Amino acid sequence: MADANPFLAYARALPPRPRIDFAEVRSAALHQALPICHRVLPGGRVRGREYVVRNPKRADTRPGSFKVNLRTGQWADFATGDKGGDLIALVAWRFDVPQLEAARRLASLLSISQEAAR
Repeated sequence: MADANPFLAYARALPPRPRIDFAEVRSAALHQALPICHRVLPGGRVRGREYVVRNPKRADTRPGSFKVNLRTGQWADFATGDKGGDLIALVAWRFDVPQLEAARRLASLLSISQEAAR
């Protein structure tokens, strides 16, 4: 007897996707916040606890409105209102990818193994 939903057979045939532990990626990224900022947003400077840089996604003429807190990972462009709560969100925003893809990219950059889902 055929499945009532033809997509179920397709879903069962797919290999399991690697599982991402967002908390582990978030924590590891915070320990490497400055190198990640330099890579994702080159050309910035550290001022106190913040990485200050021009916004690469707009015609920003000088640094000052775009900041990343190196202790918490929170970031914002105070000129546009763009903001996020961690470095995963920063990578997602910067490269226009979903949070899951951003976490995968950071996990790869930080050499965090991505276990197969059980």
